[in-house]
This record gives sequence, C-alpha cells and structure tokens, in this order.
Amino acid sequence: MTAGAGIPRRTTTGWRGVPLAVALVGVLLPWNNLVVPALPEGTGTYVGVNLAAAGALLATARLTGSSWADLGLDRRDVPAGLRWGGAALALVAAGYTAVLALPPTRPLLADARVAGLGTAEIAGDVLLRIPLGTVLWEEVAFRGVLLAVLLRVLPVRAATAAAAAVFGLWHVRPTLSGLAANDLVDGPLATAAAVTLVCAGTAVAGLLFTWLRLRSGSLLAPALLHLATNTLGTLVAVAAHRLG
Repeated sequence: MTAGAGIPRRTTTGWRGVPLAVALVGVLLPWNNLVVPALPEGTGTYVGVNLAAAGALLATARLTGSSWADLGLDRRDVPAGLRWGGAALALVAAGYTAVLALPPTRPLLADARVAGLGTAEIAGDVLLRIPLGTVLWEEVAFRGVLLAVLLRVLPVRAATAAAAAVFGLWHVRPTLSGLAANDLVDGPLATAAAVTLVCAGTAVAGLLFTWLRLRSGSLLAPALLHLATNTLGTLVAVAAHRLG
C-alpha cells in the first residue's frame, strides 16, 4: 500500500507506542468473542455498551496523541469519504440485487437467523443494532483507533495487515453462531475449517475497508461500505426467505 494523504501521520512515540498497541489488541480480541456474548439480550444493551466502548477508545486515542485526522474523523475529509463510500455502497447494492433477482442464486442469501424476525425486530437491527452497535463501533475500533495506534510502531502495510488479522479473529464467535443457526457443518474439524475460512475472508474484507479509509482519508468511506454490506445483507436475507 503506497503512502498518501489519507495515511495517519507518524508520531514520534516509536517503540514507546508498543504497550498501547498491545493493550488495544488485548481488549479487542476478546470483546466480540467473550464480552458481547455475556451481555444481557436486547438491542439497547448491545448498542449502548458498544457505543460507550467506542467513546472510550476515541478518548484514549486523543489523550495519547492521535489527531482527528489520524483517526479518520477530520471533517475536511468528509467529501472524499462520501464519494468513495457512496460508490462502494452502490456496488454492494447492485450485487445484492442481482443475486436476489435470480432464483438459482437467491438461496445463497438466506440466513436462518433472520427467518423468524418480525418487522419491528428487522427495523431495530437495520436502524439501530447494525449502524450504531456494529458498524460505528467496529470502524472506530479498527479503521480508526487501532490503525492509528499501529501506525505509530509499524510501516503502513504491516499495520494494515495486523489490523485486518485482528478484525478477522474478532469474528470467530459470530461465525460459530452463524454456522450453528444454519446447520452448515457437522463435526469439530469441519467447524474449525469453516471458521478459519470465514475469518480469513473477513480479514480480507478488513484490508478493503482499510484501503478505503487510507485512500479517502475518512472513516466514512469504510463505514458506508460496512453499513451497506450488513444492513442490505439483512434485508436481502429476509427477502430471500420470503420469496423462497
């Protein structure tokens, strides 16, 4: 990945930034795999806890020397973020529409986790849980704070790869839940292989999100792609079940 205007500035902390980077990874790795599953059920709790965590990470990053531009939150970069993110969102929407429109490919979008949801539950997921509890939190954590902190001690490519790897491991527990809900694998070896494959794919998605963040300079670009992938994914999954 080549250097550009969107790459957070280098700080002078050097290896003094390593403890912060290690601590941040140590918080993020178990968060989605151990902390979130232990929360009481309900969209309100999920959103509230993750928003509070996002605020805490941003405060920590600012107190330890990251600027708003380092975090992808400089308002001067918003137009570029809208352009790049809007284009990515349109591509995702077109792809989902094409797959949903064809009966042979429609079953690929089905997800048993949304099959029984009512209108209110779907609205809660699409309007609250996903945008605030998932997309905002994960983009602040990974393409915002973690990337900025890693860039204090690593070259751009290494920081990007490390952030993507943590993002992939972040999805172990959700992958297990999805596999179980859809009865997709049988046995520990098949489960381990499926989890590895899905988490590797998620890490690759993390690379794309980070590329958008660096290319545009704004956290808005990957957030819009992430939002399109998750919210439209939920809606087309519901549609796939109802269309049969």
